[in-house]
Amino acid sequence: MNTDQILDGILSLLPALLVAVIAYYFFKQHIENEQGRRQFLLHKDMQKESLPLRLQAYERMALFLERIAPSKLLVRVKPTSSDKNDYEALLVANIEQEFEHNLSQQIYVSDECWSIISTAKNATIQLIRRSNMNEKTNSANKLQEVILTELMDKQSPSSAALSYIKKEVGELW
Repeated sequence: MNTDQILDGILSLLPALLVAVIAYYFFKQHIENEQGRRQFLLHKDMQKESLPLRLQAYERMALFLERIAPSKLLVRVKPTSSDKNDYEALLVANIEQEFEHNLSQQIYVSDECWSIISTAKNATIQLIRRSNMNEKTNSANKLQEVILTELMDKQSPSSAALSYIKKEVGELW
């Protein structure tokens, strides 16, 4: 074979190769777009099903924070005796029980949100314990008074956590 025939053969194959490369590129793009579309639709369907569960979890955690807010907790949980230590134990047990009841909700909220909720719970318990150690506290009724007095000047831990939940739920839209 001479060089002209080889060159003619290559030139005749060049359009076929060009069409093959262009076809490969378009099919690759089409497959990637289809995969992206399928993933988007799957994510959209999952979000449609999971959003109500997530909102319910945020609602339950908001209710938990409302229930452990010292002003509401002290009204709801009355002292069984005048002993301040018994009342402290009763308040802490009530908070822990509420928390354990809502433990499963952590899978629906962000890690940061769960951490803030746990911190609010622990800060509320610390507030109760600190108030019980106060020298002015000598009875269960006085413990109630000291806790409420301490919260007059500042926001309760549960209020701060509730604000964070509201912010996070607002980001879901």
